[in-house]
Amino acid sequence: MTPLIQRILLATDGSAYAARAEGYALFLASTWGAGLDVLSVLEFPPGMNPAYPINDVYLGQLRKEADRHLGRLADRASQIGLSVRKQVEIGIPSEKIIAVAREHGDDLVVVGTHGRTGLEHVLLGSTAERVIRGAPCPVLAVRGIKAEAVESAAASVPLAVRRMLVPIDFSDCSLDALEYAVQVAKQLDAAVTILYIMEPVAYGLDFTLSHPSELEAKRARLGDRLRDLTAAVTGCGLQADEVLRGGLPADSILDYAHSQAVDLIVMGTHGRRGISHLVNGSVTEAVLRRADCPVLTVRSPKFAPDHRRVIRKPEPAASSG
Repeated sequence: MTPLIQRILLATDGSAYAARAEGYALFLASTWGAGLDVLSVLEFPPGMNPAYPINDVYLGQLRKEADRHLGRLADRASQIGLSVRKQVEIGIPSEKIIAVAREHGDDLVVVGTHGRTGLEHVLLGSTAERVIRGAPCPVLAVRGIKAEAVESAAASVPLAVRRMLVPIDFSDCSLDALEYAVQVAKQLDAAVTILYIMEPVAYGLDFTLSHPSELEAKRARLGDRLRDLTAAVTGCGLQADEVLRGGLPADSILDYAHSQAVDLIVMGTHGRRGISHLVNGSVTEAVLRRADCPVLTVRSPKFAPDHRRVIRKPEPAASSG
C-alpha cells in the first residue's frame, strides 16, 4: 500500500523557538522514510521594492543567516539518512509555505506556533494558524519552548509518540482525523484514545431542561458508538480505548491531554462549532493555543487511492419524497 507520508515540508525561521518543530520534522521523516523539504521565508511586506538598496542589504543578511541555518539542518538530516531539499523564499510566510506545499506535493507540513515575534501565548492570526487554514495537507503545529529550555531539551531522550489523543464529535471531519490518526499510530506503534466531550446542558427555547433519563439514554448511545470506533481501531492491531467526559470541549481536551501525558493530539479543523466558536474561536484553535504537546490538524487528509479505511463514515440518510 502507498505510504501515507512520502514528503514532509518543514517551515522554520531559524529561531531557538523553532528547534522543537525541527526535531519533530526530522523524527517523522526518519520514521516514514520520507523526503524532507526545508523552507525558510524571509518576511517582507508586499508593495515594497526588494531591489531598493537598503532593502537589498537587509534581505541579503537574512538570506545568509537562513542559508547557514538550513545548511546545518541538512547536515543533521543527512546524518540520519534523509534526503533534503532546501529553499529560501521572500514574502508573507503563510502564503509562501502554502504555495510551496502545493508545488512540491507535500503530504505533511510541520510548523512552529511561535517564532521571532515573542508572542508565545498568541496563535490566533499567526502564521501557523493561517497555514492550517490554507494548507493542502495535514499540518503538525509544534509549540516552541523558551530559549533557556532548548539546550536541555536537545539533550533529552529521543523523540517518541506513544500516546495519541483524538477528540471527535462524529462529524465527517473528525472521523477523517481519526482515520488519519490510526494510520499515523500504526507507523509509530502508538496507543490511541478516542475522546468525546458532552457539553453542559443548555436550556431549550422553551426554557426546559432535558429529563435525566434522556441524558442517560444519550450517554448510552454515545458510549455504544465510541466502543464501535474503538473496536475498529483495535481490529487493526493497535491499542485503543474510548473516553466519554462532560465539560467545555477545549478545556476538557487539554485537561485530559495533560493528566494522561499525551504525546500528540490529532484533530479535524471543521466540525460542530456552536456558540463556543462565536465567543472563543473554534475548539481546535483553542487547543492549539494552549496545548503543551504537538497538535496534528487534519483539514485535507491525503489518502492514497489504494487506501482502505478503518473508520467507516455513516451512510447519508436517503431523501424522502
